[in-house]
Amino acid sequence: MTKYTDLSSLISSRICHDLISPLGAIGNGVELLSLSATAAGPELALISESVLAANARIRFYRVAFGAAAADQRIGRPEVLSVLADITRGGRIAVDWQAQGDQPRGEVKLAFLLIQCLETAMPFGGRIAVTLDGKGWHLRGTAARTKVNPALWDVLSNPAAALEVSPAQVQFALVPEEVRRLGRSLSVELGEGDIRIGVLF
Repeated sequence: MTKYTDLSSLISSRICHDLISPLGAIGNGVELLSLSATAAGPELALISESVLAANARIRFYRVAFGAAAADQRIGRPEVLSVLADITRGGRIAVDWQAQGDQPRGEVKLAFLLIQCLETAMPFGGRIAVTLDGKGWHLRGTAARTKVNPALWDVLSNPAAALEVSPAQVQFALVPEEVRRLGRSLSVELGEGDIRIGVLF
């Protein structure tokens, strides 16, 4: 009997995988329609923008919530492409400074932490992601932040008990991924400045 230790990630991977193809087909259909002068218009532009946004979210979610094998890696160009698509037209800018290919599990954790930072930056801001010999470092800076201390306590305090909503699920997943990778995590909450360290 096969045993799955991370069933939720496998389910997420399956859902994202199954949605990519139909979304791609819709995008191709919209592109063909755009070649017809009679079909061009604001309605078609709206559909096109919606398909692009959906594709961007699926690609991001596939990394953040999907399965990541221990020997699986993800290239820097793919990471940059996913982040560029997910932030296009938004209020959050992500500066991915880590160089080269990275283990997919490490990038998965970084993406989950990016989502955590986004919840504290509803009015926009900048997220910088760096990597050095000590580990990963994420810094979110914004003119205004909105921090729920109980949510952030979940990240670094395994004993913290908090009922999270679907929009906050990343906070519940981070500690699990930190344990899976054998890392330690630190959080510093400041006014307009949030720093997260994932240490080797």
